[in-house]
Amino acid sequence: MTDGLVVRPLTGSEELDLFLGLSYTLDHELSDDLASGRRLPEWMWVAVRDGRLLGRIAWWTHTAGAAPYVLDFFDLAPELSAEEAAGVGRRLLAEASAAVVPAGATPPEYSRFLSPDWREDPVERAGVEARLGLLAESGARLLVERLRLEWRPGRPVAEPSGRLRFRPVRDREDLVALMARTLEGTLDAHSRAELAEGLAAREAAERQYDGEFARYSSPRDWWRIAERAGTGDPVGFVVPARNSYNPIIAYIGVLPDHRGRGYVDEILAEGTRILAGTGVDRVRASTDVGNAPMAAAFARAGYAVFQRQIDCVWDAPGASPS
Repeated sequence: MTDGLVVRPLTGSEELDLFLGLSYTLDHELSDDLASGRRLPEWMWVAVRDGRLLGRIAWWTHTAGAAPYVLDFFDLAPELSAEEAAGVGRRLLAEASAAVVPAGATPPEYSRFLSPDWREDPVERAGVEARLGLLAESGARLLVERLRLEWRPGRPVAEPSGRLRFRPVRDREDLVALMARTLEGTLDAHSRAELAEGLAAREAAERQYDGEFARYSSPRDWWRIAERAGTGDPVGFVVPARNSYNPIIAYIGVLPDHRGRGYVDEILAEGTRILAGTGVDRVRASTDVGNAPMAAAFARAGYAVFQRQIDCVWDAPGASPS
């Protein structure tokens, strides 16, 4: 089913229009990503027959010059039959991955944004399941489904109750120490997977701080530690930030001894208030579908689900699925 099919990377940014022959919600970011170095033409592959685009695949990274960080485009022409789509997708994934991912390395995570009710749409569901099947053939497994959330100006933000006082994060150690403590009993699938692989809580916290938070160009004095009024005991923290695309609640955590007392609502409100005060037109966040307490907190704070997200991983050679 792949006779006459040409599978190749883009020759340069001038071929972006070819890549845009199929559609996905992140299409509008591609031009700027190429200009900034977050994407490279050699990471953007197409499957073409007789000048007709039948499939595409691409990787993204957070910083120019860094290795591919996530596989976030994998699309097949909707007019293909199931058999044809499988043949094109299988070859596209295999040839592009062999060229982009170094031999012996664990492939970057696959991430896909979906409609909030994607399971109720037979066309979207079929496409998702077909891609997941092809990824599974290559050794990937579904790690988690997540909720993508959005707060808009005009939605109420809870006023401080007086139970907590907020202060800026002093330095790396100030935040990392609390991050490590919040990993006890975490419901976050990515964190649980890291801990299951043998990473210590402190190491996992350092990895996230250095690999994510340290990259944000937004002011670090937005970050807040929540302390009990009167005692100064730390209760939790929130990291409001701006990534390359949106203002976000990057991380929110409540220490194990203080969970179940409603503090998360006040901490989330503080983070939202900080970003809202900068005049943003939206604040975005995400949490695992399985993290019901956090999902409920976002709902109470006026954050609406605007998309879902599925993340797949390839286990490192010799590792057992967590």
